[in-house]
Amino acid sequence: MTDLLLHSGYEFDEGAIIFNQFKSAVSYKTEEKPPLSLNIITTAESMSIEDGIVADMLQNYQKSNLYIYLKESATNERTARMTAMDNASKNASDMINKLMLMFNFPRLAIITKELIEITSAAASQD
Repeated sequence: MTDLLLHSGYEFDEGAIIFNQFKSAVSYKTEEKPPLSLNIITTAESMSIEDGIVADMLQNYQKSNLYIYLKESATNERTARMTAMDNASKNASDMINKLMLMFNFPRLAIITKELIEITSAAASQD
């Protein structure tokens, strides 16, 4: 995917890469990073190494940074989904417990009433 982004054929003067930086399972920080361009090489002082090698290194650096940014955002999305599903599961369990109690109370009252009637009848026969 990084190759597609870097070799898309679009040219721009300015840009920004905005991504969600992973902090923890419940928090992230939205970051904005400037993309590096080949203009850095052309404006930099000439080095003893070939410019082609530096250009390749810069392109690999861009690819790795884009990959990291994409992975950070994907990690944040995954943890947000996991947290949401965990909360949904806990809420469903709480609701099931409340419904069980709500349905068991009338049944318990009927059983208790029948036991009282049985013990009262047995006590009156003695």
